[in-house]
Amino acid sequence: MLKRIGRRMLAATIAAGALFAPALAQAGEVTFWTWRQEDRAAYAELFAEFMKANPGITVKFESFAVEQYATVLSTALAAGKGGDVIHTRAYGGLEQFAKAGYLLALDNANVPELANLGDDARASLTLRADGKVYSYAFASQTLGLYVNNEVFKRAGVTPPTTWAELIAVSKTLKDKGVVPLANGMATAWMAEVFTSVFTNPLVGPEFSADLLSGKATFSDARYVGALGKLLELRDYMPPGFTGIDYPTAQQLFLSGRAAMFAGGSFEIANFRKQNPKLDMTFIAPPAPAAGAPRLVSKFFDGGYAVNAKSTNQADALKLVRWMGTKQFGDKFSALLGNISPIKGVTIADPMLAEVAKLNETSAPYITAVYFRYDSPTGSELLQSGIQKMMAGSMTPAEVGASMTQGIARYFKPFQK
Repeated sequence: MLKRIGRRMLAATIAAGALFAPALAQAGEVTFWTWRQEDRAAYAELFAEFMKANPGITVKFESFAVEQYATVLSTALAAGKGGDVIHTRAYGGLEQFAKAGYLLALDNANVPELANLGDDARASLTLRADGKVYSYAFASQTLGLYVNNEVFKRAGVTPPTTWAELIAVSKTLKDKGVVPLANGMATAWMAEVFTSVFTNPLVGPEFSADLLSGKATFSDARYVGALGKLLELRDYMPPGFTGIDYPTAQQLFLSGRAAMFAGGSFEIANFRKQNPKLDMTFIAPPAPAAGAPRLVSKFFDGGYAVNAKSTNQADALKLVRWMGTKQFGDKFSALLGNISPIKGVTIADPMLAEVAKLNETSAPYITAVYFRYDSPTGSELLQSGIQKMMAGSMTPAEVGASMTQGIARYFKPFQK
């Protein structure tokens, strides 16, 4: 017992020391804070290139547990401390920090490389209240469908392009003893991803604009109907899918026990690492009918911000500006297997290049892009609702109504 207490005290002391360290330990050192511990080696290589070009500056990588990052960051910034350059989330995940004045506003004067970003990337890291950008976008992500090519070949089927084909292919796979779709519902955020993968093509390209204008709500027949189609997939998910979590679903797909996995392009590097021999393809989800657009869902993952209380803002800005160059974007995409949002970046990886091509026919990841700014977030409402719906305790109409009512508390277009 005493040993456990000692370990906890030691951990708390270490955490406190890191948390309340000055925003800059010494002149010429830029601290980079992130939740991406798994990317340490890649960033070491990236920062080595920056430091070679800027011999007076040293970049120090500091990572925190993903589930604790927001709390650690908030506490540090409130005390006027924290990293000089901060890895931020996008959309609502950025707003709480920018609104509090913790981050330096970026503009064309201090970061001319903002011109290298498209409007949607800039918007993902813009504070709604003042229209200013507070973080430099680092990656776009795409939601679609992974296919195990070897499993499909053995079963004598081809990747589905329409909903009817998806059901037919799934039936064939199941009849041959293969789990058609690896996904489960136990991990809430992945239940939300699963929903967006399949519903975006079903609701059509105009739906998100209709939501924002108030022309539609989540009780719209298009959305409720799309949710209803998801119920058709229950027979083709793993036995006991309501209790299947994210890591288990991943392993079902990676091992070949399941033929498809609905997920994001952020899985590519991890899947390859876990199973280098896996023959997989990332495709757009099925269209409602032949000839209709097969919309992937797109969003931006986050960005690089400068601590407003950093005592070394000049060097921190140098680092962020460099992270906005094609040179950085090319290497970032190559090392981390993500699509850089920087214009003109070369994507050498064929699979990533295909994802970039799919992005030409995309729609926003609705709940993440538009409804994570206030509480209850659209993501919270959808995650809870879809888990219950797939388990049979809520209807599609009830999920749509719950989302509409929850979001209407703060979203005026739903208050008519």
